[in-house]
Amino acid sequence: MFDLKSIVRPNIYALKPYRCARDDYSSGILLDANENSHGSSLPQNSSFVNGNLERYPDPYQLEIKEKLCKLRNIQSTNRFFLGVGSDECIDMAIRVFVQPGKEKILITPPTYGMYSVSANINDAGIAKVPLIVEGGKFQLDVPSILKEIQQDPTIKLVFLCSPGNPTGTLLAQTDIVQILESGFKGIVFVDEAYIDFCADASCSSLVEKYPNLIVSQTLSKAFGLAGIRLGYTISSPEIAQIFNNTKAPYNISTLTSNIANQALGDGLPVMASYVASIKEQRKLLMIQMSKLPFIGGFLGTHDANFVLAQFVNKQGIPDNGVAMDIYKHLAEISGVVVRFRGNELGCLGCLRITVGTPEENATLISYLQSKDIQEIANKY
Repeated sequence: MFDLKSIVRPNIYALKPYRCARDDYSSGILLDANENSHGSSLPQNSSFVNGNLERYPDPYQLEIKEKLCKLRNIQSTNRFFLGVGSDECIDMAIRVFVQPGKEKILITPPTYGMYSVSANINDAGIAKVPLIVEGGKFQLDVPSILKEIQQDPTIKLVFLCSPGNPTGTLLAQTDIVQILESGFKGIVFVDEAYIDFCADASCSSLVEKYPNLIVSQTLSKAFGLAGIRLGYTISSPEIAQIFNNTKAPYNISTLTSNIANQALGDGLPVMASYVASIKEQRKLLMIQMSKLPFIGGFLGTHDANFVLAQFVNKQGIPDNGVAMDIYKHLAEISGVVVRFRGNELGCLGCLRITVGTPEENATLISYLQSKDIQEIANKY
């Protein structure tokens, strides 16, 4: 039986959240929070001048949560925590559940690098159970994960990235459920930053059944709103309350809130059209790149808004030299920036390439077909 109190750091569980001025009243003549009632100091012709920026934002962001309930088919707003990007959600989970200097997280390389960064910042240990990488499979090694968490009771938090970064691969939900039903007393955190590119694949539908499951999502990817920094978690109401108790009182700005509310309202059809375009362009990009002699293939199952292309030498062997030289030439000479991922487990010779607009993708292909790139590849 999962016991939330036993997994939360005692000082966090006992925490009394900061009471802010907007906890009690949010309308009327507001003379309670030492705000500047004259208004913001933006120029009068600014498009943001009427955004009530002189006032602190709603600490609960109920309007956003209500729209997220509708979008994700979640029954109650009390299952949500809103963070400054998914990164705050990741950091919050480690701060709440992992005792500094004593306990650990578990990650499954190759995976998103911020899990380790946040663990290091919070003085948490890191256990690693690699994904099954053979043949570009990038799926969970469930027996090894279960063995690790059974042998090491200091592991309190398991991070699973689905679809993965840099793998672009959706994890099998049956594998995630197997971990949740294994008797693990800690938290399973499923990072779904790219889930909008996978129809009906989210683990968010499982949060009502599994009280130790946290699912994080974001408006950065499919919504195209990386600049507003809004991520969120879906979990049990108890975990969401602890997260909301622990956060800074006004962590989501008014500007972020205003834009997010528009995107989650009238912006939903726009998001859907972008996702459809990206998926179509992803397919075309892979077809065109597959014709190049130095492309050995694409690893993973391509479930995100990027592809993981494997570059090979003249012998058809994955080669970091080929990938690195082409990566540098594209960035420094051609002005096209992709991401070298050849040093990640199971990603030898790989560049992670975000799917751009049709024009951007066409430019990339034209450079990859150029004589200069051909000469670089032929050196290997």
